[in-house]
Amino acid sequence: MKTLICSFFALTCVLQAYGQQIIPPKDIQLELAVLAAPEESRKGAMVYGYGADGVLTVLRQGENEMICIADDPNKEGLNVACYQKALEPFMARGRALKKEGKSFREIFDIREEEVKTGVLSMPDNGATLYVFSADESDVDWSTGKVEKGNFRYVVYIPYATQETTGLPLKPEAPGMPWIMDPGTHRAHIMITPPSQ
Repeated sequence: MKTLICSFFALTCVLQAYGQQIIPPKDIQLELAVLAAPEESRKGAMVYGYGADGVLTVLRQGENEMICIADDPNKEGLNVACYQKALEPFMARGRALKKEGKSFREIFDIREEEVKTGVLSMPDNGATLYVFSADESDVDWSTGKVEKGNFRYVVYIPYATQETTGLPLKPEAPGMPWIMDPGTHRAHIMITPPSQ
């Protein structure tokens, strides 16, 4: 009976450890997070990443206009993003609302109202979000090296429309820019180059 209890306890510990996500060391998070940014902006970018407690925190203060977000260790694969500082109020508000348990639609509606009433600021002249993603099998989490990945670019232009930009509402060719959420605070041009 003691053997059975000890075996059960050991199995429980192994399963608990297996179920927890491993958070990469700070240097690996930094290296991977800035992959989304243009090369000339990587070194001085501010970087948010995850502490040992799994909470998003500042890993490095920035010296330029770029802010990067490290990969979420609770999600499969690699997905990192960098954006211009002008987007930080919008992004930070989205993170706060998500943490409160709000749905995508609720977050959209709350931010739309806050932008309209001047509570939340958006860039006047547009701002860019850079995204880099890769499959789990293409990432070496011990070195921070990525075998192959894909970029996506999002240019936020609040309240832009199909008419004001001349862009279609969906891509008509690989990599073709198109406009998403036209006429809203979250209007943005999507540019998704073909996958590697």
